[in-house]
Amino acid sequence: MKIAVINETSAADKNADILKALEGRGHEILNLGNTKGSDSPGLLYIHTGLMSALLLHLKAVDFVVGGCGTGLGYLNAVMQYPGVFCGHLLNPLDAFLFARINAGNCVSLALNQGYGWAEDVNLRMKFHALFTPETGSGYPPHRAEPQRQGRELLAHVSQVTHRPMAEILLSLSDEVLRPALTFPPFRPVLEKAAEADAGIQSALEKLT
Repeated sequence: MKIAVINETSAADKNADILKALEGRGHEILNLGNTKGSDSPGLLYIHTGLMSALLLHLKAVDFVVGGCGTGLGYLNAVMQYPGVFCGHLLNPLDAFLFARINAGNCVSLALNQGYGWAEDVNLRMKFHALFTPETGSGYPPHRAEPQRQGRELLAHVSQVTHRPMAEILLSLSDEVLRPALTFPPFRPVLEKAAEADAGIQSALEKLT
């Protein structure tokens, strides 16, 4: 699985913790956001939400690990875009249930609030429960079929209630777009992925 880790500025110092907790699982990790508080520009969750949605839309990654101080800002930002299904993970049980019931493509972590002693263990346990072969298997097992139907219906709702991603890009303000689209580690990944999507590629050309 290809996983993007995208930190915003208030949680940039937790980036190394996230990478360490993801080690040894056989995934390809793309570290594309702030990695320290002094990074410029300092990305807000508004920016990391857009960056995450673009990567998922373009299928440049299979999954995004994001978050912010409480996890709620990023959760709300990334869910404004089509095709994003994000869970708010505070503990390993949240991860266990999200993987099996919702089987989404993105998670938001609380990286300041409640982030304390033994959080490195908590992160490893969350990722152990999240990245499982049992994704989408349902919980409890007898609820697997209605939960599968619910995921399909939600994907349909997301498709019909959002504008196309290229149209969204062309409608957003420069204040939202510029820090996200020009962030150095992110830009080459975006450009490469956009080669397979004429609409996004055209939008990026108009915006640069």
